[in-house]
Amino acid sequence: MSVAVRPATARLARNRQHATPKESFLNRLLDPIDRLSETIFSILILLTFTLAFRIIKLGADPAQQIPDTYVNELLRGAAGATLAWGIIDGIMYALMALFERGERHRLLHQLQTATTQEEGVQIVADELDYILEPITGAEQRRQLYDDVLEHLRNGRPQRVRLTSQDIAGGFGSVLVAVIAVIPSFVPFLLFYNAPSLAIRASNVVSFVVLFISGYQWGKHTGANPWATGLLLAGIAAIMVLIAIPLGG
Repeated sequence: MSVAVRPATARLARNRQHATPKESFLNRLLDPIDRLSETIFSILILLTFTLAFRIIKLGADPAQQIPDTYVNELLRGAAGATLAWGIIDGIMYALMALFERGERHRLLHQLQTATTQEEGVQIVADELDYILEPITGAEQRRQLYDDVLEHLRNGRPQRVRLTSQDIAGGFGSVLVAVIAVIPSFVPFLLFYNAPSLAIRASNVVSFVVLFISGYQWGKHTGANPWATGLLLAGIAAIMVLIAIPLGG
């Protein structure tokens, strides 16, 4: 499951700035977008697992009831799936941070070995044009790129290696992935003897968590929080509506 969702989260890990004393523990490990991404995809993993459980165990007949004996198996499987997702994503977070650092090392080497000013400026432009072109003029960008090139020509590349910050961010990814799904597990404890009801209630809780995550994402990015929250919850609802007729 993690492999299927992973491309959607294939982002370059961002280095965290030094946290202030007032920041929460998770804020010190991951930036807001990474935390929200981890929450969303962890919930989607859990939804995918619980919706597929009936089909895997009982086939595609929606009339069949899930025996009580399957509850423990479902809980173990769902917990294992989300934990595995968190661990895989934590490892990928640390590796992407390492790869990003290596990319910066390569860029600096290219700039310092450029034979002409124009070649160096073009290298900088290839990296920054997609960000600056919509909001700056050609002359502004050229002046900026000349300054960047001049500044970096004498820079000393740092050794490419994993840092404690990378490892802390990877640990944070695992922690967020686990914390995000805890509310969705509560219905299985409340309705232990009614597995079908527990699954549906868990799905509803997952919708709520996704809506809250989307709402927070909208606030952070400046998008419409309600629209973003409803969009994520709607995607989850569509997943359920597709899965139920198939036996999920």
